[in-house]
Amino acid sequence: MKNLPIGIQTFRKIREDDCLYVDKTRHIYQLISSGQYFFLSRPRRFGKSLTLSTIREIYSGSRDLFEGLWIENQWNWTKVHPVVHIQFNEIGYNTGGLESALHKTLEEQAAMYGLSLKEATYDQKFRELIRELSEKKGKVVLLIDEYDKPLIDYLEKDQLPTAFEHQRILKSFYSIIKSADPYLEFLLITGVSKFSKVSIFSDLNNLNDITLNPRHATLTGYTQPELENTFQEWLQYTLEEMPGVTTEELLAQIKTWYDGYTWNGRDHVYNPFSVLNFFASGSFQDYWFKTGTPTFLIQKIKESGYFNLNDLKVSGLIFESYSLDNLETRSLLFQTGYLTIKNIDHIRGIYTLDYPNREVEQALTGHLLSVLLHRAAPETVVPVQQLEEAFFANDIARVVTVINSMLKGVPSHLLDEKGEHFYHALVHLHFRYLGLFIQSEVHTSDGRMDAVVQTPTHIYLLEFKIDQSAEAALSQIRRKDYAAALRLENKPVIGIGINFDSVKKAVSDWAEEEV
Repeated sequence: MKNLPIGIQTFRKIREDDCLYVDKTRHIYQLISSGQYFFLSRPRRFGKSLTLSTIREIYSGSRDLFEGLWIENQWNWTKVHPVVHIQFNEIGYNTGGLESALHKTLEEQAAMYGLSLKEATYDQKFRELIRELSEKKGKVVLLIDEYDKPLIDYLEKDQLPTAFEHQRILKSFYSIIKSADPYLEFLLITGVSKFSKVSIFSDLNNLNDITLNPRHATLTGYTQPELENTFQEWLQYTLEEMPGVTTEELLAQIKTWYDGYTWNGRDHVYNPFSVLNFFASGSFQDYWFKTGTPTFLIQKIKESGYFNLNDLKVSGLIFESYSLDNLETRSLLFQTGYLTIKNIDHIRGIYTLDYPNREVEQALTGHLLSVLLHRAAPETVVPVQQLEEAFFANDIARVVTVINSMLKGVPSHLLDEKGEHFYHALVHLHFRYLGLFIQSEVHTSDGRMDAVVQTPTHIYLLEFKIDQSAEAALSQIRRKDYAAALRLENKPVIGIGINFDSVKKAVSDWAEEEV
């Protein structure tokens, strides 16, 4: 089997070391043949750097690296251009400052082509590099990777002044690109976020943002055919390590854990980093999530109150609502890969956002619970396991006991301050977490049940109320006939009404009946 290129983002190294490569050259060809100036936003570790590295080798005429790939006999390999490839995750702005880092990287780029830059400022030096290189070597291919890293590294409240200073520097830096048009053959800028339109690239109004363009929806990430074809030997190897598991069952689990990302609501792709790590270890874990979920993101969710991140209906305008002084939480979660597009209402311009897969939902739900409960993240799974055991034993009294124990573990001042919304968030997150193990949170044509839990023998419909009554909750289950969609399951359907007392900070009464 070919080695897995975990952590390798350089196309040349992947090919020279004979590592496994998912052939994206047809997608790249379609991109570079369709225009000149592009911007692409994708989450971290999603293939952006490898895409730019591949484009670099195409324009450098490195045909030998593309042997056997789609583009080998489709590209004019005599079409060679000088490439300026700036990677912001490698230029060292954290230690020496952003301006100094830009000066250094521009001089290094110039030295690669035997040029010596004379301009004193970083922006004019950038202009000089592009002009001189074009005049001596031909039109320039400009590739900028992780353009926003000097910003997103400083989004904590106490670091925002640095982020604003970096924003000012980057705006001046990128402003020269438009006037450099006569010297440019192709431009692609990538990043995680979309500060692009207003605060960074406002002068570059000819930049084509392909983030949500359906024609480029699978440029990064692995499609289902790519997974099954390219990883065929690794799938077989993994099956040999899992006796009794069928190919269909293994593929279904990989899909549940790592698929689900989409930027057009139709074409789904797998998280490449997680897939590679899964095949390397043979176990299902939250590989991508562990690589660095910033604390400010969890804090932002807590401040916004968006604990229920399932089935969010939003206007397309939020995808442009991304500025340092107004970080819209749902937009932030989408840009960073914690939410994805599940559906698009093209007539009304309404997008439905949700978690992409189990990896992200399980990990993020656990972290949100840890914030709400003031506990370490690993401890949050304990009450969820207890709920599962109680439901599988068909012991509803025990379910209520577990819920009360959850509430007892919350600092009393939080329950006093947060009120009804906090109760809903706390219970919702626990049942969403439970739903990752057994079915939970089901939509109906007449509203949404708070939770549905299916065991081998029963189906439980739960409705929660605060400072009302268990009977009011049961009445809603009856009135909206939540059980209608579940009666074909051939199991008893039990309605459970639970009422919380905000003064006692506990379940005041509960009732159940077959519905």
